[in-house]
Amino acid sequence: MPAIGRKHIELAMKWLPSAATYGTGAGLTLLYFTDWKLVLQYMPYYGGKFKE
Repeated sequence: MPAIGRKHIELAMKWLPSAATYGTGAGLTLLYFTDWKLVLQYMPYYGGKFKE
């Protein structure tokens, strides 16, 4: 008996866009709260606070 069948793969493909959206949101939230200058300096509007 296979652990992952066709039905499981179909369900995963349906959830993939939602998982990607929430993952992106979580990543951006992490960047915002950690104030990671290496990445955030290139974001429009928010990066202006790092101008020297």
